[in-house]
Amino acid sequence: MKNYKIAVLKGDGIGPEIVDEAIKVLNVTAEKCGFTVEYDEALLGGCAIDATGVPLPDETVAKCKAADSTLLGAVGGPKWDTLPGSQRPEKGLLGIRAALGLFANLRPARIFEPLREASPLRADIIGGSLDIMVVRELTGGIYFGERGRLEENGVQAAYDTEKYSVPEIERIARIGFDLAMKRNKRLCSVDKANVLESSRLWRETVTRIGREYPEVELSYMYVDNCAMQLVRNPSQFDVLLTSNIFGDILSDEASMISGSIGMLASASLGATGSGLYEPIHGSAPDIAGQNIANPLATILSVAMMLKYSLGQPEASDMIEKAVADVLNEVRTPDIYVEGFQKVSCTEMGDAVCAKIKAM
Repeated sequence: MKNYKIAVLKGDGIGPEIVDEAIKVLNVTAEKCGFTVEYDEALLGGCAIDATGVPLPDETVAKCKAADSTLLGAVGGPKWDTLPGSQRPEKGLLGIRAALGLFANLRPARIFEPLREASPLRADIIGGSLDIMVVRELTGGIYFGERGRLEENGVQAAYDTEKYSVPEIERIARIGFDLAMKRNKRLCSVDKANVLESSRLWRETVTRIGREYPEVELSYMYVDNCAMQLVRNPSQFDVLLTSNIFGDILSDEASMISGSIGMLASASLGATGSGLYEPIHGSAPDIAGQNIANPLATILSVAMMLKYSLGQPEASDMIEKAVADVLNEVRTPDIYVEGFQKVSCTEMGDAVCAKIKAM
C-alpha cells in the first residue's frame, strides 16, 4: 500500500480550522482509494513568530523538504502587522516557496454549477461553463528584483526592479503549455510588451517555446486588456500564463468570478514532484475560532495535491465530485442562499466525507 508523507502548516487565523477539515477529507479519500497518509506538523507565519521569533524556522524547512508534499492553511493577521517587513508572517511564505524551489503557481478559477448564481457576473457573460487556469511565475520579477530608496535633489524616492532571465521564462512557459495540452489546448500569454523590456523578452521566449507545442493555440494579451476581458468575456480563456506581479493581480480578479474566494485552491510547484498547496483566501482573523469558515478551498487544494504531486488522479476527481455534489445541499455562511442548509466549517467537512464514502 502506497504511503505519502505530508508536511502540514496550519498557520494563522482560520488556518487550523480549514486544514483540519481538509485532512479529514484526505483521510477518507485515502481509505477509499487504497493508500495511506502520514502527517508532520510544523510552524509557519505568525504562529512561528510567537513560538520561535522567526516566521520560517529551519525545522519547518527541513520537514517540508522531507515530505512528499506540503499543505498550508494561511498566514498573517493584524497581530503582526506592525513588525518590519523582513519579520512579518508573509516573509515566511515567500521563504518556504524559495526554499522548496517553487516557481510555478497554479490557480484554477472555475464555477461549480450550483454556485453559478453567486458569481458577480451575469449568466450571459459567464456562458455555458467557466474553467480558467492561471499559471503565475512565482520566484522572479519585481517582487524579487533589486529595490531600495534614495534621495534625488533633496526628494526621497523608491524603486523596485522587474527582471526576468530566459531560463526563468522558459520553465514557467513549459508548465503553462503542458497544462494547456491536458486541457483545451489554448494558452494566452499576458505581458506589457508595448512598454516593458522584460515583457518583450517574456513574449519572445514564450513564442519560441510555443513552437515546441504546435497543437496549442498561442495568443498574447496586454495585462490591462486581460483584466478587462476577464469580466467582459471570461470564457475565451483556458490557460493564462503570467509574470509574478501580473499573475498576482489577475488571479485574484479571476477568483471572484467563481462567486466566493472561499472556493479557490492553489498549487505552487517546482522542478520536483513535491509542491505547496493552499487556499488563496488568507487567514480571515475576523472569523477565526467561530467554526464558520469555508473549508472547501483547502479541500480542493488537497485535490490538486493528489493530482499534481501524489499521482492519485482518481482520488482527486473523487474529491472534486464530492464538493460539487455537496454544494447542491449545504452551504457555509459565505456562500449561503435560501433553500439550502447552512452548515459550519466542520459540518461542511463531514458532508464532503459522507459523499466520498457513498461513492
